[in-house]
Amino acid sequence: MLHSPIVRAALTLVISGCFEGTGSTLIGVNNEGGGGVNRSPPVLSFFTQPNSVNAGQLISPPIQVVASDSLGSTDTTFAGSITIALASNSAGGALSGTLTRRSSKGIASFSDLRIDRAGTYTLRASTSGATAVTSAAFTISTPTTP
Repeated sequence: MLHSPIVRAALTLVISGCFEGTGSTLIGVNNEGGGGVNRSPPVLSFFTQPNSVNAGQLISPPIQVVASDSLGSTDTTFAGSITIALASNSAGGALSGTLTRRSSKGIASFSDLRIDRAGTYTLRASTSGATAVTSAAFTISTPTTP
């Protein structure tokens, strides 16, 4: 029960400590896109990891990178550009397609990526002000003919 004065006092301190200044914005919660001085940079992660395909084929399904807020929720107000590049490239392959996409509601989709040489690769996603993130490893195979 919350009848104890000690419990009520502790709850009051916790709740009041979560608010910034005199406004009603909770710390760590994105409020209308903000952009103010207290806004943390997004945290990037691969929502859809790259799949293995044959050399020259589209990587499918499309790779998706999500920008999250400091609490781990998708930052639906983030509309910045996210860039994809090869992180590991031991086979000397070339990544082609649209390598920079503007995110929509915190997610950037890369639907036209392909790599021209067989090998094992990882991708790196980056955006201004955030730490780059690396995908899981995936394989590009040499196409076989029947």
